[in-house]
Amino acid sequence: MPTTTSKLRDELKQTRPFSSSAHEAVVSILRTAALVQRRISQVVEGSGITIQQYNVLRILRGAAPVGLPTLAIRDRMIEEAAGITRLLDKLEQAGHVVRERSTPDRRQVLCQITPAGLRLLTQLDEPVDMANAHAVAMLDDAEKRELVELLGAVRAGFSQGRGGLRQ
Repeated sequence: MPTTTSKLRDELKQTRPFSSSAHEAVVSILRTAALVQRRISQVVEGSGITIQQYNVLRILRGAAPVGLPTLAIRDRMIEEAAGITRLLDKLEQAGHVVRERSTPDRRQVLCQITPAGLRLLTQLDEPVDMANAHAVAMLDDAEKRELVELLGAVRAGFSQGRGGLRQ
């Protein structure tokens, strides 16, 4: 009966064992994240936006009607985006986002989702929810909660300086 280790090694066509359980765990996280991201990307890109742009729109929907400054959006993104201005430029050109300079602080740009951006997200809600459910369909609810807890512990290690490089 193949073990989880051999399944991952077979999937990657890797002939040698991992150097450690930590190495195997990290490769497993990266491989799984790539598969899930690819599936969600397929869903959202069918609507003419990237997964990063989708993430920005979700963040702004959560902040509506007030909106958020550009750097606050960047800080809330799932995947760090060095080109947040470029992402916002494209969303603004498509009519999904509006940006205004803050009156109290002219250095700050406030971003808000438009009705068109809200409509796009509404159209994507069900297909993305279905893709999310499909990605973890093989797990029962207790396993899903355990997965969330384990991944949360890994992320917490980074914020406490135990995950390698300090931020």
